[in-house]
Parts: sequence; C-alpha cells; structure tokens
Amino acid sequence: MSATETAIASAEAHSAHNYHPLPVVVASAEGAWMTDVEGRRYLDLLAGYSALNFGHGNPRLIDAAKAQLERVTLTSRAFHHDRFADFCAQLAELCSMEMVLPMNTGAEAVETAVKTARKWGYRVKGVPDGMAKIIVASDNFHGRTTTIVSFSTDPEARADYGPYTPGFEIVPYGDLTALREAMTENTVAVLLEPIQGEAGVLVPPAGYLPGVRELTRERNVLFVADEIQSGLGRTGKTFALEHEGVVPDVYLLGKALGGGVVPVSAVVSSAEILGVFRPGEHGSTFGGNPLACAVALEVVAMLRTGEFQERAAELGDHLHRELGLLVGGGAVETVRGRGLWAGVDITPALGTGREISERLLAERVLVKDTHGSTIRIAPPLVISKEDLDWGLDRLRTVLSV
Repeated sequence: MSATETAIASAEAHSAHNYHPLPVVVASAEGAWMTDVEGRRYLDLLAGYSALNFGHGNPRLIDAAKAQLERVTLTSRAFHHDRFADFCAQLAELCSMEMVLPMNTGAEAVETAVKTARKWGYRVKGVPDGMAKIIVASDNFHGRTTTIVSFSTDPEARADYGPYTPGFEIVPYGDLTALREAMTENTVAVLLEPIQGEAGVLVPPAGYLPGVRELTRERNVLFVADEIQSGLGRTGKTFALEHEGVVPDVYLLGKALGGGVVPVSAVVSSAEILGVFRPGEHGSTFGGNPLACAVALEVVAMLRTGEFQERAAELGDHLHRELGLLVGGGAVETVRGRGLWAGVDITPALGTGREISERLLAERVLVKDTHGSTIRIAPPLVISKEDLDWGLDRLRTVLSV
C-alpha cells in the first residue's frame, strides 16, 4: 500500500468514524498550500472552516507561540499570568466591548453564552427561575454538545442523542415576524449566526439583522451573535454584523482567534452581562491559558491593521464575480456569501457535494461539501489572487465549464 493508503487504513481501524475525511493525508502546510505524505501539493480552499484565516504556519503566529512555549504554557485560572489581562483588554477593545470570558472551543463559547443569557435573565431581567427561553434559527450550526444539538434542526447532528435539553425555541432564519411572535416575557436571548456557514453560507435578507437588533432592544432580550466562523476578517469586515451596521450584546468568537495554532474561544460582552458570574460559577482549566493568550494577542494585533479585512473584501469581490459567471450555464445554480466565503450550489445532475469535492481533490484543490450538492469555498485570507484563480480554473475543469 502507498503511504496515503496505509495512513488512512490505520485511521479507519483505530479512530471512531465520526468524520468522513477526503482521502488525503496532510504532512505539512504553508500559507494556502498543503503537502501530503507523498509530496503532492494541494491548494487549501477550506482554511479549517475559518480557523486558518491567516494561513498555515503564519510566521507571526508561530513566533508568538514559540516565544510563549519557552516561558509558560499553563497555570490554570487558579493563578494570574502575565498575558491574560492584555488578552482580555485588547480583545474587548477590538470588539468595542468591556469584558471577555475565555474558553477553548467554539462549542464551549456557545455553551457559555447559553449559561450567561440564562443567568442574566434570572438575575437582571427577573425571569422566574427555570423559565428562561432562548430563541434560535432553523438550520443553525453552533456546535455538537448535547445542549447545542438539542436545538439543531439537522437530523444527522441531532438523531439518537436525546433526551434533549429544553429551553429553546426554533424559528425560521431570516423571518422577523416569526421571531417577534416567538418572544415572550421569559425570552432572555436570541442566538444567531450572522451568516449560516454549515447550512451552505446562507446570508439573511437585507434588513433582517438590524430588525433583530431593534426587536431585541425593544423586548429587553440579549442579541447573541455567533461569529465563530464569520468573524475576524472572513467576510471583509472584522465582524460579519458590520455589513449591516449592527452591534450585538454578545459576540461569540473562536476558530481564527487561535490562528490555527491552538484552540481559543471567547464570549465578549458588557460588564453588566458578563458581570453576572461569580467565582466558581463557570470555568475551564485551559480557558485563557498563557499559550492561547499569546497567540490570540497576535491575532488581535494583526486584525487591528485592517489589512486582512481589506484583502478579504477585495479578493472576495473577485471570487464572487468569477463564481457568478458560472451561474446559469448549467453547472452552478446559486452562489452565496460575503468576502472570501462562498456557498456554491452545484447542479445535482453533476454530482453530490462530496463527489465534486473528490473530483477537486484529484485536481489538487481542497474544499468540503455540505448538504446536498453544495460546496463551501473559504480560502486563507493570505491566498494570492494567482493561486485563487488557479483554484477557480480547476473548479471550471471539474464542472467542464
């Protein structure tokens, strides 16, 4: 067997089959390119679902991690460390907020937000104990914990994990009327993705997000924005909500916050909202660890320059212009997205999203499918225009356009 076949066979034998990876075994990566165990190079048009916004092995992030590795990597929150205060202060400033509650993964940030909203509802809004409700949108993807899949509408993510956690109301994404009708005196939060990534990079109708903001203010309800995939430069702005001129009560961040080096997530909000916590009420051994803070501080510094947001906006315009030319030619039905993020609905007769991804793999381009015949394109923001065009040429070849 080849080195690729041997590695895949071993993984199949010794790891749970909760993923169905494409048949490539990556050994190294740099920028927007990956190299497999047999020396073949592939263009990465997925970027770790936006965790690698700044590319593989970004020198600034690797240098920050190396420097911290030589000093201290973990203290637990039992003690202060010398990177924590700067991380919290600078991330809060980037978000125009006041406080940060650091965690590790995106799902942990969402779980923390659920607890935050409920505790705020009981202590500040005055909702009767045990009665708090959180409104979410259909086709959401906020993670895969037991609580989170309890309000998923994806059968694949939800099936066989009951009994499910109560306290959530699901309404159609983009429907303000349904949201208004679902609100009661016990509603403590509306939890939304400004752009739904797993659902196929769905952008809500114009005016929807400002409407959510206005409605939540009127009803004294928290607007919790899950910007774990859409945030930190991906859409051409620091946050996807900026396209609509909206500021939420709570940001949920992750993925790119760790620069593709370490898992880092955070709930970022006001002192009034995050101030509901007292010592012992919530925590994480690894949340806000020195290594994570060092890397995330460098991410914040890179975002402050605006160069990555500008690059995502400019290359994103080019990406959507080129993809738009494929619509109506018999191969592509619809293209959605913002910045360097696109959901491409392939004509089903040409194959499933998985089949298209496998054909692109053969052309040395890495993407990932989602539901049906949809593929997602989300390259590292450091990708060159020439490499992006090369990848788009391979897509045209696969679609025979």
